[in-house]
Amino acid sequence: MSLAAHVVVQRGSLGVDVEFSVGDGEVLAVLGPNGAGKSTVLRVLAGLLRPEDGQVVVDGDQIWDSAERHVPPHQRSLGMVFQDHLLFPHLSITENVAFGLRSRGAKRATARAAAAPWLARVGLAGLGDRRPGELSGGQAQRAALARALVGDPRVLLLDEPLSALDARTRLTVRAELHRHLADYAGSAVLVTHDPIDAMALADRVVVVEDGRVVQAGSPAEVARRPRTDYVARLVGLVLLPGTGEGHQVALDGGGMVAVAEDVAGPVFVAVRPESVALYLQRPDGSPRNVWPLRLAAATPHGSVVRCDLAGEVPLTADVTATSFAELGLAPGAEVWASVKASEVAVYTR
Repeated sequence: MSLAAHVVVQRGSLGVDVEFSVGDGEVLAVLGPNGAGKSTVLRVLAGLLRPEDGQVVVDGDQIWDSAERHVPPHQRSLGMVFQDHLLFPHLSITENVAFGLRSRGAKRATARAAAAPWLARVGLAGLGDRRPGELSGGQAQRAALARALVGDPRVLLLDEPLSALDARTRLTVRAELHRHLADYAGSAVLVTHDPIDAMALADRVVVVEDGRVVQAGSPAEVARRPRTDYVARLVGLVLLPGTGEGHQVALDGGGMVAVAEDVAGPVFVAVRPESVALYLQRPDGSPRNVWPLRLAAATPHGSVVRCDLAGEVPLTADVTATSFAELGLAPGAEVWASVKASEVAVYTR
């Protein structure tokens, strides 16, 4: 592994204790809500904050942080892309990209010569003489990426690199960033609260909540089997903990859910909103999963209306706007919800 980190820091009331490793050519996303400790971890990796315990090691023997050693930021082989690009407004784009090399002692001509091909690689050829204020948000973030990569760093840190962009620009820059990360030979760490960025850009995901790692795995694994309510909500699932016995799960909060497979012991039940059907009266027949619930809230969500349902088995349902109107739904309405047992995911806690 190129980067191995164990970060232990106390920040006010939040205690951060996070450990992970990142291989050469790998992109690790550190995903979590605001205040979870993600930025604290990134600051430690960058050398901007000294940890109270643990260590940061690169290439197996280069110790950046430990009980005895702390390497300052300018002596670390790293590049960093910030949320708001943070280009120097008084410098040209070429000078901004060359800045990292200049700060490490490179001569001006050498640094500018190294910056030129990177400007071309990120689509800014011919714009090197402009100032940051003359660029669009997407162009400025491309320049920030070039500045981070021009020195061929061993570690690349990205702090919410797309969050300041508008939706359309974000799509374009995300695709370009994915291409550049695929070509990057070092270890990349992406800090984000956006699950789309994490799923689209990362090879592995570490989910941090309250300063601790609560789940880790490939993007597909994390999305398919979330282990906390935060992760489930990010990927559009309702997560219900319970205890399985046979083809039934007794939920911790009360209520029973029928599942298609034989289960035993502590499990998670996960239900997708599109799997939930709503009725004004109890549906005919003998569906295995049907509950009386109350519509707590309704929010437009793309082409559907997302309905949050309260009751013994709290769920979220996606219904078309037409169905929502035909059912005459409104917050407070009493409904029946049904889910096929075959559409309920269940896995061990």
